[in-house]
Amino acid sequence: MSNISESIKNSTSINLVGTSILVLILFLLNLVFGSINIPFKAVVEVFSGADTDNIVWSNILLRTRLPQALVALGAGVGLSISGLLMQTLFRNPLAGPSVLGISSGASLGVGFVVLLAGGFFGFSMSSLGIIGDFAILIAAFSGSLGILFVILLIAKKTKGTLSVLIMGVMIGYLSSSVVGMMKFYSLEEDVHTYVIWGLGSFSRMSLPRAQLFLLLTIVPSVICILLAKWLNLLSMGDNYARSLGLKIERARFITILLSGILTATVTAFCGPIVFIGMAVPHMAKMISKTSNHLILISTTGILGAATALLCNLIARLPGFDSALPINSVTAFIGAPVVISVILKRRRDNLPDN
Repeated sequence: MSNISESIKNSTSINLVGTSILVLILFLLNLVFGSINIPFKAVVEVFSGADTDNIVWSNILLRTRLPQALVALGAGVGLSISGLLMQTLFRNPLAGPSVLGISSGASLGVGFVVLLAGGFFGFSMSSLGIIGDFAILIAAFSGSLGILFVILLIAKKTKGTLSVLIMGVMIGYLSSSVVGMMKFYSLEEDVHTYVIWGLGSFSRMSLPRAQLFLLLTIVPSVICILLAKWLNLLSMGDNYARSLGLKIERARFITILLSGILTATVTAFCGPIVFIGMAVPHMAKMISKTSNHLILISTTGILGAATALLCNLIARLPGFDSALPINSVTAFIGAPVVISVILKRRRDNLPDN
């Protein structure tokens, strides 16, 4: 028995170390490759503080590629762990960070600011530069946290998680409906700005904002590790968890709160990023081969960072005149994972002949 336990620990350690090394490699590749390839030696010189003759390379690394890599890392960690929390809470493999309508709330907030600006004030948010970007950020945060507050109230009033899930989905539909009506009556330039925001991007931030974003995503993600014992019990069913002394309502409230904060933060800074939060938890479960959330949360976060960095690298591969929309890349990678999960569950549910 001790040999089996030791083997599991060794396998877990190897997985965590391997995925961590993968994150480091992808982070470095994000600094080296792009529309302009920068030699690895030059990258080392810039970040070691050594004198470099090429100011252009230095500016590209410090003002563009490093912020993008930091944002991709934080977004991947935050969305993946948020998705794992939602899949465990609702015991639904197709649940993701956006299942409670928090991303839709961010879209609604941005819609009010971007789509109505031209009609009411006669100017487009895209013409305001940094002020316009800041207004969009505040609007996205306000919309996300507003919906999160509503969901938390619902979670406190109701006993079942199914009611919370249905309410979140309905709130998402209502938000999309309002945004659709605003698009219909908005200026073409404002609609274009809104659509660009909705495609998602890791490249909208300066280095100080990227560092702040990384802090805002990593801290709640680390706190989620403290929920591992609760999540292990919740994954076995409410009745079983309650019989072992778990206060279901409190555990559900805190789980939704942390997941909502992560989703709101990523959506506000990067736009609605799809598929990472839904697909990565399944990849982590396949790699770790365990239901222990202490291991799953760590593996999911690290693998989420690697996935987001890979998507960002693909979006900026040499040969593209400009970066691809990040959601087109995340969907290309994440959709096959989700499809394979559905097919596997269908095979497992088929009766033996």
